[in-house]
Amino acid sequence: MADLTTTFLGIRSPNPFWLASAPPTDKAYNVYRAFEAGWGGVVWKTLGEDPPIVNVSGPRYGAIYGPSRHLIGFNNIELITDRPLEVNLREIRQTKRDWPDRALVVSLMVPCEERSWKAILRQVEDASADGVELNLGCPHGMSERGMGSAVGQVPEYVEMVVRWCKENTRLPVIVKLTPNVTNILAPARAAKHGGADAVSLINTISAIMAVDLDAMTPSPNVDGRGAHGGYCGPAVKPVALRMVGEIARDPECAGMPISGIGGIATWRDAAEFMALGASNVQVCTAAMVYGFKVVQEMIDGLSDWMDAKGYQSVAEFVGRATRNFVDWEHLNLNYTVKARIDQSLCIQCGRCHIACEDTSHQAITREQDGKRHYEVIDAECVGCNLCVNVCPVEHCITLVPLPIGTVDPRTGREVEGYADWTTHPNNPASDAFRPAAAAGRSGP
Repeated sequence: MADLTTTFLGIRSPNPFWLASAPPTDKAYNVYRAFEAGWGGVVWKTLGEDPPIVNVSGPRYGAIYGPSRHLIGFNNIELITDRPLEVNLREIRQTKRDWPDRALVVSLMVPCEERSWKAILRQVEDASADGVELNLGCPHGMSERGMGSAVGQVPEYVEMVVRWCKENTRLPVIVKLTPNVTNILAPARAAKHGGADAVSLINTISAIMAVDLDAMTPSPNVDGRGAHGGYCGPAVKPVALRMVGEIARDPECAGMPISGIGGIATWRDAAEFMALGASNVQVCTAAMVYGFKVVQEMIDGLSDWMDAKGYQSVAEFVGRATRNFVDWEHLNLNYTVKARIDQSLCIQCGRCHIACEDTSHQAITREQDGKRHYEVIDAECVGCNLCVNVCPVEHCITLVPLPIGTVDPRTGREVEGYADWTTHPNNPASDAFRPAAAAGRSGP
């Protein structure tokens, strides 16, 4: 049976599933319930200086729904903890005593001054926390005060704050990165240069969830006004995966552990983050929507998958997909596939035909002998995958590769072996560039 035990920066936990710093980790009552449900660790909701901040006493959340009100995107305007610092520290100390086998990391955010970081780090150490996570990513409320993403968006500030913290604590230092940047590698590299032990990402994406067209105000509506907040949930997972992968494959960040965050709701989501380089994962929205016991499905699912694949430990597949994450120019331009429709599964809805006919390559028929019949026209199909994605029946439409040496009916040329853009004759920067050939061909 697979062993889900993980060690992250020397911090052991019974599984790689941690709760992220957020409302679910605001106090001991919640954290105890989380540990009882099976969570391997928590990042305590962000602590700040006294006097504590003030949160709105009204709507703090917004959501985007799919069919049947399935939540796919979540937004919040809540700030860091609004409880006194000493209350939090006392509860952290007691929680660690009562749950010594669980990871307990504390999120921190204070003004961008060394004395502020030094003071709170000493107090967190005394509370017996396993580590600290520097919240340099919060995009609302605190950023307007010169904290959160206001620091995380400036690599020089990131490196400076990390150095302060490393000089003033013996605890492992994790830097939580903001996705609200043009290049995630800049703050990640700065964190490493400053001496960070690890990074966690992504924090929430700055967003406005909706506009109330009756009140003419952004949602959530707080007494007639709205503000931008932090967007999270399943919809941000693709953004988070890409950023985690970018850091994991970056030579300058090599060896720096990553805690993956962003839209993780199932064991499969978690496995994907770990395959792209995350050593563990943090979850928030799924716990808020489904409750703490959702972790039990994650644990069972990951364990079953690892057993089926033959993985004995989580570490065995961490980063396994990173080597296959490349820039577009290194994709095989000679790789050729055609869509195939399984007529025994087809429900004759016609969505594949409509999508292809209206917006793609007119490569799917709509009738045969006067009856509805959807068939792929190989001479037009470019294997774009659109039909696969719009088909409501799983596995009804699949992509089948053409073997090397086979003639592609669309181009009339034989499928050849590997060739990417760096060696393509249409590429002016390639040694194989042939202007005349480029003028006469548009594909591989």
